[in-house]
Amino acid sequence: MANSFQGASRALTAGGLAAASDSLSVNAPEVWTVLAVETQGCGYLGDRRPPILFERHIFSRLTNGRFDICDVSNPVAGGYGATGSHQYDRLADAFGKDRTAALHSASWGMPQIMGENFAAAGFADAESMVEAMCESEDAQLAAFVAFLKANRLDRYLQSHDWTSLAKGYNGPSYVENQYDTKLAAQFQKYSAGPLPALDVRTAQMYLTFAGLNPGPIDGVMGARTQAALTAYQQQQGLPQTGAADDATLASLMATLLG
Repeated sequence: MANSFQGASRALTAGGLAAASDSLSVNAPEVWTVLAVETQGCGYLGDRRPPILFERHIFSRLTNGRFDICDVSNPVAGGYGATGSHQYDRLADAFGKDRTAALHSASWGMPQIMGENFAAAGFADAESMVEAMCESEDAQLAAFVAFLKANRLDRYLQSHDWTSLAKGYNGPSYVENQYDTKLAAQFQKYSAGPLPALDVRTAQMYLTFAGLNPGPIDGVMGARTQAALTAYQQQQGLPQTGAADDATLASLMATLLG
């Protein structure tokens, strides 16, 4: 990983989801519900780095204001700028000032866990948490599960107490952003209808890495995903099924993961 923050970038697996369900003592719809509402939805940017958000006010606090006031150090929250790679530019700036504080001052991966919360996520330090998040979405989900349990929020997920879960995870802002309502709606949706298809979701993520545009990484087969699959199959000399079949997934993994 070094400072590139590009690891294996493996997609979520059935094993990872099953481990999360078992650890939380819930079923798959509950896991997909919190993933849909309380996470970024996908654990990697198109360049295979975990999504981050750098918090300048956290960096300022952790460094006792030594670098105030600049883009990456300010006691007042904000100044985020664009999402995506720009946040890594800000992280790099902070790295040059204080590496550990920089890692602690960003929220990481699909669950957007703050680096300073590494212990609650089940890690000995922020470095090991970030390294794990660069490797797989399964590791990101496991960190999310550990964080929920450390903060005793799993009990609310088990009882479908969406208000208490939203309040515990998001703080007072849950009301303004209607996280409790969103959690309830997503759970109803996933309980009644099909869950995201992992094979489709895996294909969508790896097609994004390949520079094709499958649309949202949501595990739902739509026209854009089908077109991206067909384009990739044509490039690789595979049967142009437009489906996330075994041969196409194997090719994507071999090409992109090595």
